[in-house]
Amino acid sequence: MRPIALAAALGAIVLAAGCALQRAAPVDDRRPSPTAQPKLPVLQPTPVPGAATGTYTVKRGDTLYSIALEHGIDYRELAQSNNIDDPAKIRIGQELRIAAPQERAAPQVGTARAPRGIEERPLGSSPPGSAAPPQAVAEGGMKTAPKALRLPYSEQNLALLSRSEIRPEARPEIKPEAKPEAVKPAPAVERDPEAIDFAWPARGRVTGAFSEPNNKGLDIAGKPGDPVLAAAGGRVMYTGTGIRGYGKLIVIKHDNNFNSVYAHNREILVKEGQNVTRGQRIAELGDTDADSPKLHFEIRKSGKPVDPARYLPPS
Repeated sequence: MRPIALAAALGAIVLAAGCALQRAAPVDDRRPSPTAQPKLPVLQPTPVPGAATGTYTVKRGDTLYSIALEHGIDYRELAQSNNIDDPAKIRIGQELRIAAPQERAAPQVGTARAPRGIEERPLGSSPPGSAAPPQAVAEGGMKTAPKALRLPYSEQNLALLSRSEIRPEARPEIKPEAKPEAVKPAPAVERDPEAIDFAWPARGRVTGAFSEPNNKGLDIAGKPGDPVLAAAGGRVMYTGTGIRGYGKLIVIKHDNNFNSVYAHNREILVKEGQNVTRGQRIAELGDTDADSPKLHFEIRKSGKPVDPARYLPPS
C-alpha cells in the first residue's frame, strides 16, 4: 500500500473512534416541577383592639361596681376580662386589668353636639343676606345718592333759591346721635366640643353644686315619688345598690364615652341592657342612703366626674 493511502486510512479510523467516544452535553431542565408548591408570605397577626392597657389594685371598700364606675366601663366587661364569675368575690390587693375607655366601641345612641362658630363682622355692617342700605355706593366707593339738582336760569328759579328755607346755611345742624356704651357680656361657660345634648333629670331646687372631691355631681331636692328622667339617650349599664353612698342607683352609657348617674332613687323603672331615650322616666325620686329626698346626678366622661353645669341647659 502506498504511504499516502495508509495515512488516509489511519486518519479515518481515528476520526471514527473520536465520534464514538463523544458524550452528549447535560441538559438543565429549569421548568417547575408539577408537584412543587409556591412559597407563601408569612402573615403577622393583627393586634386586637380593646386589650387591657392598665391595672388597678383593689382597696378596702371597693366593689366591682364602684371600680367599673370610676373607670367608665361596664362591670360585666370588667368581670369578663378578669375571669371573675361572681362580682362579689374580689379581694383586697387583687390586680384587675382595665381597658382604656377610648379603645372600646361606644354605642352611638344619642346625637353629639357640633360646636358653633362665632361670626365676626365690623360694627354697623349688615349681616350676610340682608338688603343693601338705601344709599347705594357706586363703583370706586363714591355715593350715587342723593344727587344735586341743576335748574335753568329764570327769575322764578332765582326767587326760589333766594328763599331762606332752601339756603344751605339755614338748614338746622344735625348732630350725631350719642351711642350708649357697649355692655360687656358675661363670660360664657366653656363648652366641651364633644358634649352631647343633656336635659335636666328632675325638677327641683339645686341644694348641692359640683365640688370634687366632696360632691361629684348635683343634688336636686324633691318629693318622694317625683319622676326621674334620662338626661340623654343611651343604654342602661347598671342598676342596683352595689356602690356605697348612692342607694338605689342607675348608670346610663351615652355617646362619646359619657355616662350619667342617678342616685338615691325610691324605685327603679328600667333594667340593665335596656335602651332609653332622652326625657324617658327611669326612676322615682327617693332618699335611699341619703338624709333627705333628693336626686344625686352626675355626668362622667371616661369615668371622670365633670361639672354638669357645663352640659345642662340653663334652668
